[in-house]
Amino acid sequence: MGIWLALIAGTLASEDFTCIAAGLLIQRGELAIIPGILACLFGIFLGDMALWALGRGAGRAILAWPWMARQLRGRTRTEFSDLLDRHAAGAIVASRFMPGTRLPLYIVAGVVGVSAEEFALWSLVAALLWTPTIVLLTAALGDAFAVPVARYLGVGITARLVAFGGLVYLLRGLGRSAQASRYVNLAARTFRRAKAKVARWSRWEFWPSWIFYTPVGLWTALLALRHGGVSTITAANPGIADGGTVGESKFEILRKLPTDCTIPALLIPTCALRNRIGLAQEHIEQDAWRYPLIVKPDVGQRGVGVRLARSLSNIEDYLAHAVGPVILQPYHPGPFEAGVFYYRLPGEPNGRILSITDKYFPVVVGDGHSTLEELIWAHPRYRMQAATFTTRHRETLGRILSNGERFQLAIAGNHSQGTLFRDGRHLITPTLTRRIDEIARGYGGFFVGRFDIRYCDVGAFKAGQDLAIVELNGATAESTNIYDPAGSLFDAYKQLFRQWAIVFAIGAANRAAGAPITPTRRLLELVRAHLRAPTPFAISD
Repeated sequence: MGIWLALIAGTLASEDFTCIAAGLLIQRGELAIIPGILACLFGIFLGDMALWALGRGAGRAILAWPWMARQLRGRTRTEFSDLLDRHAAGAIVASRFMPGTRLPLYIVAGVVGVSAEEFALWSLVAALLWTPTIVLLTAALGDAFAVPVARYLGVGITARLVAFGGLVYLLRGLGRSAQASRYVNLAARTFRRAKAKVARWSRWEFWPSWIFYTPVGLWTALLALRHGGVSTITAANPGIADGGTVGESKFEILRKLPTDCTIPALLIPTCALRNRIGLAQEHIEQDAWRYPLIVKPDVGQRGVGVRLARSLSNIEDYLAHAVGPVILQPYHPGPFEAGVFYYRLPGEPNGRILSITDKYFPVVVGDGHSTLEELIWAHPRYRMQAATFTTRHRETLGRILSNGERFQLAIAGNHSQGTLFRDGRHLITPTLTRRIDEIARGYGGFFVGRFDIRYCDVGAFKAGQDLAIVELNGATAESTNIYDPAGSLFDAYKQLFRQWAIVFAIGAANRAAGAPITPTRRLLELVRAHLRAPTPFAISD
């Protein structure tokens, strides 16, 4: 214990030399590897936070210095804070590898108001990259590594002052030096990606599917045992192929819905490209459809491959890359979309709405100087799905949006494509419920699923009017209100467990009444084929 405390205390005097000392002790067998690294790591992190706290606590006094006022050159503390905040990740981590820069940088970070959470995150990342490296290399190579490194790290007071001056110059010149900006921006991009990945793990709505759905899988397995097998769910909707469990045609479902509340659709089958283009052009002219139009795969995969076509050339390009049948539809601008999860128990005269998801399409607003990519990464939510957005808009990432200009990042009302989902229970009314029930009962053999509906006016929607059904999903549709960031993980599982209990109960009742089911072997083959199928669009989103 004494040697651990000595290492922790030693980092407060010289972090790097303490790490070298720990490595030499490990090499001589006087210290275990893990405790040695952890002691150095804890001491370094503690010291880093102390420097930040010093800057935060003495911030007003430091800002009052005439010298500091000259460096700010009339800029407010907020402006300077924003400047450092955009490059905090790269600067903090890079400083760990630049002797003499850490003390001034970490104090300045506290002065200008870099948040404790952000500073703690990146100082920890930097320590995790630096500390084990120095300790382990010293332990492995001994003096052959320690001597030259100590010579590199052994900077005196003059070198530290020069480093401090270089740091100030860097902060003042970020906007002026194109070359410096490129390097700083490169580092910032690298670390903000890491930061976004860390942030995703703190939000269960962004967890990998195999983690989030494990409890749901166990629950459906129990329901399958209770209701005679997993194939029972294929009887939940006898009017949809395989109950709408996997691989169903969206076009075939749409054509069975009332035309007065459904967005028209054209199915373009798989055939020669010129024939597909000719079919699309003929239908557009015949029905006087106006651009923009929506093109998407007939068999959907969580919004993948949905595109907005503003001209026939856009459609031609899409069809040249599309795999499988494609649906062409007029674009409904909304601006609202709702996911209405409906169910009706067999034998009951009326159904009900289990939930409504209120969808908010992601939009960034320009400030006149930031690029589209910078606006995405600066947004606290969008940066967690930045990979999706930057891939989708890769050709316009460098565009600078004018002040107040709005740019919509996604058109598909799908959570995995970037749309924000909110619990829309406030939209449920008796009138809307009756209208949805009327539409659902008019579809022979439909009992449970989710309507995705666009509309223009909230009041009209709640009154059961202004409904434009985009698509209808069957037995494996999800009550997507669970993804509301304001909801808890417990509430999400509670809703999903209830949903699946309803689907199995409906399937079991229909099965008992003579509805056919898809054999388990056939169902597994469908799932396997769906998972192995090529992406519906050759160019990724």
